[in-house]
Amino acid sequence: MAYGFMNEPEKVNVQTQMLQGQAIAGSAIGIVVLDLWYPYMPGNVANASTFNFPVTYKVLKGSTGPQITSADPGLLDMIVEEGKELERQGARALIGACGYFANYQKDAAAALDIPVFLSSILQVPVIRRGLKPNQKVGIICAVAPALTPKLLSQCGVDNLSEVVIAGAQDLSEFRNIIDCTGHFDSYKLEQQLVGLAKEFVTKNPDIGAILLECSDMPPYAWAIQNAIKLPVFDFITLINWVQNAVVRRPFAGFV
Repeated sequence: MAYGFMNEPEKVNVQTQMLQGQAIAGSAIGIVVLDLWYPYMPGNVANASTFNFPVTYKVLKGSTGPQITSADPGLLDMIVEEGKELERQGARALIGACGYFANYQKDAAAALDIPVFLSSILQVPVIRRGLKPNQKVGIICAVAPALTPKLLSQCGVDNLSEVVIAGAQDLSEFRNIIDCTGHFDSYKLEQQLVGLAKEFVTKNPDIGAILLECSDMPPYAWAIQNAIKLPVFDFITLINWVQNAVVRRPFAGFV
């Protein structure tokens, strides 16, 4: 039984197989993360307690924030190498724990044999289709200048008139994340992100939904939504969606 959900394993009358070289099992989501230094709060993609299902991580050793925001081509080989190892260990889908992994989306998807969802921005085309014709998706990202048209195109966002972008690069607490200081004040960061979101939608009243690009922002998604009263999508909505697709479970109920 190489794929599927084992509802009652003791009653599965078939030889169960494991691929040679696979040393772990039971984790369908593999996540590649950058080699950074700061606290990963619950809700962060790099914090395993965020999820109510197991995930497996691979750290891209020596990788940096500036590398990924500048689309350093040298990261692609690292993503593919670690992605293949996660695939060997039973991952059914690969996720990237930074929205700027989108720079490598097409090449990584072509190189691996499992589905690849490297960036939260992949959700934008679906979100946009759910909005009114005159509404836009507001993307709150880590570093606005790094969210280039080329990166957006990797995620199927070719019509730039359908999105509007705000960056958190000037928020004092978020600078601690960008600069990898090893610390930040989570409460202050929440307040700053909420303030940014409120200003963002005030200046852009045609925003119909928010997408948080950064894997460090989901811990504050509830506070943002509570302040602006709009749908808020992020990496966690993406990962939950992918998990539910690659690990289907039988329904129970009554008719």
